[in-house]
Amino acid sequence: SWRSWAPAEPGRGTRTDETERKNERRAGERARVERSRGAGEMRKRDLEKFRKLLLEQREELVGRAQKALAGDIHLDPDDFPDEIDTASSEVGLAFIGRLRERERGLLSKINAALEKIEDGEYGECENCGEEIGLKRLEARPVAKLCIDCKSEQEKLERSMGG
Repeated sequence: SWRSWAPAEPGRGTRTDETERKNERRAGERARVERSRGAGEMRKRDLEKFRKLLLEQREELVGRAQKALAGDIHLDPDDFPDEIDTASSEVGLAFIGRLRERERGLLSKINAALEKIEDGEYGECENCGEEIGLKRLEARPVAKLCIDCKSEQEKLERSMGG
């Protein structure tokens, strides 16, 4: 019709403008649906991979802890002829204690990640709600923040001296 090329009346767009806006909205909606479908299909496959990986890591940590307990770590003063040997052993035990503490923290993060998989929340950034990148999750399956939020957090920590 002649209105499609006629100038718009004040406050109204032409039919062509309205049609273009509708087409753009539809294209945007289709793209969002396709992205969500693709992510959902990929995520089902990847979620199982991450669940297995996290379970393996948890078993490894628990196994190491059981071996350490079976190793009966203790200090017997009769085993060390002088103070230097005793101090060296105490430093070694403190180091092992710090490692155990880190492992306990990692175990807690692994359990939280497994829980998120069960709840359908795994891979969502706890800060912004965006999806955490697959490569980031492959590098650090217990990641809670997307790379942008983690970078921002690290910048803030550096600026505060922590």
